[in-house]
Amino acid sequence: MNNVLIQFDTLTTLVALGTVMMELGFFALLALWFFRSKADVLEEYAGYIGRFGLWIGFSLSIMTVVISLYYSEVLGFAPCGLCWLVRIFSYSQLVLFTVALIKGDRGVADYSIALSSLGLLVGLYQHYLQMGGAELVNCPAAGTGADCAERFMFSFGHITFPWVAVVMFAFLIVVMLFVRSKSKS
Repeated sequence: MNNVLIQFDTLTTLVALGTVMMELGFFALLALWFFRSKADVLEEYAGYIGRFGLWIGFSLSIMTVVISLYYSEVLGFAPCGLCWLVRIFSYSQLVLFTVALIKGDRGVADYSIALSSLGLLVGLYQHYLQMGGAELVNCPAAGTGADCAERFMFSFGHITFPWVAVVMFAFLIVVMLFVRSKSKS
């Protein structure tokens, strides 16, 4: 039992640190997106993000699937109904990015942005619930033993599992903006 607790604590710390890095990366990429035409070096960096964006999305999707399945299947944390909705929006992107990389199809950016936007909204609502907000819609996990408002993770005063998803989706949206602009040029 102690071994599982150590695994949970270690993994949770790593996930929280990764989330902070993605938060910083999101703001850096967002700034790059808006200021990319102001300097040649920024345009060059934007080109790199656009060129390697599918690989970034693919890598992020694999990590999301592996980590979420590890929490539920190995560590035994049952996902609630909202968690499953978030998983639908994130897991499906692994398939999209795999096919896009095989076919060299940058058009997947629009689909990723759509899925990420929906996942972001669900994640924001669940994060709101886990931060003590009042339930606006009944938890789809009623009667399953999993509670959408229950926090299993709370790091750095704001990071919950749903917040990890929100940040991942926001990061993917910005990366896919670069991919989309690269495919149009």
